[in-house]
Amino acid sequence: MQYSVVNYKTVKEESHSLRIDADFFRPDYLEILDEIQNKKHENLKSKDRRIFSGPFGSFLKSESYQESGHPFIRISDIQDVYIEKEGMVYLDDKEFERVKKYQLDINDIVFSKIGTVGRLSLVTDDLGRVAISENNIGIKFSKDISVQNRFFIFAFLLSKFGQKQILRLSSGNVQPKLNVSDIENLTIPVVADNFVERIYQLILDSQSKYQSSRSLYTQAEQLLFSELGLLDWNQKHELAFVKNFSDTKQSDRFDAEYFQPKYEEIVEAVKKYKGGFDELGNLVKVKKSIEPGSEAYQENGIPFVRVSNLSKFELSDNNQQFISEELYGELKIHQPKQGEILLSKDATPGMAYYLNEEPQKMIVSGGILRLKIDNKQVLPEYLTLVLNSVIVQKQIERDAGGSIINHWRPDQVKATLIPILKNEKQKEIKELVEKSFSDRKLSKSLLEIAKRGVEMAIEKNEEEAGKWIDSEVRKLEMNS
Repeated sequence: MQYSVVNYKTVKEESHSLRIDADFFRPDYLEILDEIQNKKHENLKSKDRRIFSGPFGSFLKSESYQESGHPFIRISDIQDVYIEKEGMVYLDDKEFERVKKYQLDINDIVFSKIGTVGRLSLVTDDLGRVAISENNIGIKFSKDISVQNRFFIFAFLLSKFGQKQILRLSSGNVQPKLNVSDIENLTIPVVADNFVERIYQLILDSQSKYQSSRSLYTQAEQLLFSELGLLDWNQKHELAFVKNFSDTKQSDRFDAEYFQPKYEEIVEAVKKYKGGFDELGNLVKVKKSIEPGSEAYQENGIPFVRVSNLSKFELSDNNQQFISEELYGELKIHQPKQGEILLSKDATPGMAYYLNEEPQKMIVSGGILRLKIDNKQVLPEYLTLVLNSVIVQKQIERDAGGSIINHWRPDQVKATLIPILKNEKQKEIKELVEKSFSDRKLSKSLLEIAKRGVEMAIEKNEEEAGKWIDSEVRKLEMNS
């Protein structure tokens, strides 16, 4: 059993909202705080840093969202440290001006304040000035704060010393939430300029590799679209069009959304491709997964991978659930294997991730299918990219009739049309995808070194942390 003995005076000093719950004074939280406060430190809030939440939903409604314009960062856009552009919404000039006081500039910080609290992102050059939603908190720096110091604060907030403080400050059991007033009083260390510079360089290099990864992946997509004649394709939602009654009988669908020309354009591009096409069910063996039920979840053990953990770039551990070793033993027939593609069919259908290495022990949920290549016509890296592309995503939208997609039936999955590019083109795409994933992995490694370096500077000293950083960077350079 863990416990802390805390004076009432300390309660008043430590909790600006007069928190008296035991969780706020957990021993590990107090140890973290004590380690920082034994060094030179300050509060996150200062005259050079403004901390604020986004506007209430009633102030800016979803009807204002556009497909282009000024980026509006929602909680779902904060992924994998960097802001994910896919699925992002935008505001026009008028609406953007209306939310002026909720805007962030390049190299400011945004993080989630509800749900999975403390997920962080930097506003990067390619985004420019952004506005944030009500479910996010922004840290806006004055022009007097150097980029180096901004990056150091970012690395600290990602470290265990930042994350544990954020978790400590969050309130609510069902859905944790952060308050701006508490975050303002978060304690951060003050370190020497030369150490700040080391952390800055690591994050700068991490950003560079991340942008390279995105660029390479885009090149691979463009190679696919170019082959299909879709490089300059722009989808248009038609308000009126004409179809034959025979088409409705053949498809067994009568809703107008199914026959939208934008879907037909994609399908026709695949069908007319000179290299040919095939249905997904003829290219892979499909294995279903299992759903043991939330009552089987526990805080540690064997990872149980759900759709929310799946993306085209990685298996995330955000809100990771686990099952027992005993249950894994009963279900291990559902253990994913190297060479398989994990494909979501529920919640957010059509996300595919290729297991190019032997995966750790895990079980995937019933909302995820396991695909095993069963045809030499396609390379797994190529097929995974196609599954994640607009080629398949529009087929999913069409099959769902334009509604909010919750379920992609296995028969629809198998009937999905896949273009068969020439082998040399598939190899080009494979090489681009592999280099993209390699750069993404290197980006994450550099960021981990930065985080651990900050932790070591607090736990030990900056000199030892600097030596460790240099050693780890040399290892990366040798292996890359």
